[in-house]
Amino acid sequence: MMGENRKKGFWLDPRAKLFLILMCVLASMVAPSLGYQFILVLLIALLGVLFGKWKYAVNAVCFYAVICVLTVWIMTEMTGTLRTMFVAFLGLFHKVYACGMLAGIVLSTTKVSEFLSAMNRIHAPKKLVIPLAVMLRYIPTIQEDWRFIKDAMRMRDVSPTPAGFLKNPGMTIECIYVPLMMAASKAADELSIASITRGIENPSPRTCLVQIKCGAADWIGMSVAVAFFALELCLQGGVIG
Repeated sequence: MMGENRKKGFWLDPRAKLFLILMCVLASMVAPSLGYQFILVLLIALLGVLFGKWKYAVNAVCFYAVICVLTVWIMTEMTGTLRTMFVAFLGLFHKVYACGMLAGIVLSTTKVSEFLSAMNRIHAPKKLVIPLAVMLRYIPTIQEDWRFIKDAMRMRDVSPTPAGFLKNPGMTIECIYVPLMMAASKAADELSIASITRGIENPSPRTCLVQIKCGAADWIGMSVAVAFFALELCLQGGVIG
């Protein structure tokens, strides 16, 4: 049967991906040191490589490594109010970076049909599923519009960079936010209409060409996430102490 086909290459059940995001949030919250945050980022990068997102994974790890070096330098070399401000900002950055990195991988590797079928398996409420499904299609659409906006800005000799913003803030804001807001509003309407047309509100059980089932890769990934979280709890004295 077509419903029993599996995708070629590495594939995870959408439910397993949501569980990994949950464990990533918890692991980031209780990370005992910067080193464990970096290990968490490396694990997420490994997941990205398995999905074929090796360029995304390498860039994310390199950027985070630079931030880690900057954090260590600030904590050892700076003093006073300026140090407190940077440490507070970077502390929040370290907590959300791994979660954002994993969310980017999940969004780019999950199809709406697979997500809806997985949510139907766990009997998730429609009020939760429909906004998430629209979001999965909304973000790639806005990213495509953003590339068009950047091309149009370059034709007008306006740089879509922080340096360009400092040089000509008024023109940069006009060229970015006005078309981006208009495109976002239009995309939201179009996606809502398309979702309704495709029967997103249909109460009948959904079907999918890809078999939605947790396999060995799903259980291994979830086990590694739980083990890493448990290790952090032990080191923090959350379990032993």
